[in-house]
Amino acid sequence: MRRSVDEHLEAVLGRVTALPPFDQPLMEAVGLVLCEDIVSGVSLPGFDNSAMDGYAVQAADLADASDENPIRLPVVGEIRAGRVEPIVVTPGTAVRIMTGAQLPRGADSVVPVEWTDGGTVDVHIKQQPPLGASVRQAGEDVTAGEQVLDQGVVLGPRQIAVLAAVGRGRVKVRPRPRVVVISTGAELQELGTRLGEGQIYDSNSYTMAACARDAGAVVYRVGIVDDDPKRIMDTLYDQLGRADLVITTGGVSMGAYDVVKEELSKLGTVDFPQVAMQPGKPQGFGVIGADDVPIFTLPGNPVSAYVSFEVFVRPALRKMMGQMPYRRSPVRGVTLDGFSSPAGKRQFVRAAATSGDQGWMASTVGGHGSHLLGGLSRANALIVVPEDVTAVRAGDQVELLILDEETG
Repeated sequence: MRRSVDEHLEAVLGRVTALPPFDQPLMEAVGLVLCEDIVSGVSLPGFDNSAMDGYAVQAADLADASDENPIRLPVVGEIRAGRVEPIVVTPGTAVRIMTGAQLPRGADSVVPVEWTDGGTVDVHIKQQPPLGASVRQAGEDVTAGEQVLDQGVVLGPRQIAVLAAVGRGRVKVRPRPRVVVISTGAELQELGTRLGEGQIYDSNSYTMAACARDAGAVVYRVGIVDDDPKRIMDTLYDQLGRADLVITTGGVSMGAYDVVKEELSKLGTVDFPQVAMQPGKPQGFGVIGADDVPIFTLPGNPVSAYVSFEVFVRPALRKMMGQMPYRRSPVRGVTLDGFSSPAGKRQFVRAAATSGDQGWMASTVGGHGSHLLGGLSRANALIVVPEDVTAVRAGDQVELLILDEETG
């Protein structure tokens, strides 16, 4: 079976569904998609209060105040934030007040302490404030019954701020997908062990786990499973109870020991197309288990696995979380290097990209081999070369997928 990149992504997104929403504590909802409209049950502020430290007054009492002719008012009390005092500002008096404290009855303005001598028995005021100055009016930000957030918004710090301010300790959101990551291959060894002849460290499970966590998932890294068919299938089924999605790497090509492909093909629910892309040609995707848990079986070459995650798995996770758009939005830029590209395949070239006055500029890093992790570590973008382009010259306009949000 052969597919284009777009056809395979369409097949993936057509089978993955958004996770059902449920209530979560506020701090557990950061980064998740809100699934309800939020209507405030309170006004913000809930009462008239002072915007700064100073004195609550009636502004008309200070009509002639100046540096040369300060007006003296007796201080009849003090109000701190969080305290409600039965104090009334009558004409010709002042109340010492702190930032956030409720404005006393009778006061219509607040004089900043900087305009005074800071007195506690009497205060000398050198300037008349405008009527209503330094007073936060009740409901000027939000009124009770007002909708403050729309469903569909991703909850970041600013949205959490307003939810907390209106007293919402729990909200309905789509949860983080639980992703199980498994590496297969008899040649793989855990980090920290001594390598034998022909052995390599397992980088793929760490890479995929980091990618999934970066995409917002809860990750369970199972680690290495050798090429024993029974052990592979037993491990997969053992993990389904805590998985919303499974990622395996390795064992999906055309070789005699590609047991992941061999065993999962028997189920009839996982397809193994050859996708017209480089790197990442051998792909597997489908569902497994009674609950039809989506499973991605990605290539074993580390760069192929990484590119496959970005092109196919990240969009699936975003759909599961209800995040739009599903795919990274490409930008246009200029490549500073020339290189060839295979006919009929969409190539994803590792690049270091910067954004400046002249727009995006990208330089290729490392080679094109799907095993070359050193160049990948220096890349922050992928140059996307269409299937019908076989040569890219320095100075050409290209499409870029920016991998790091802080880039530029």
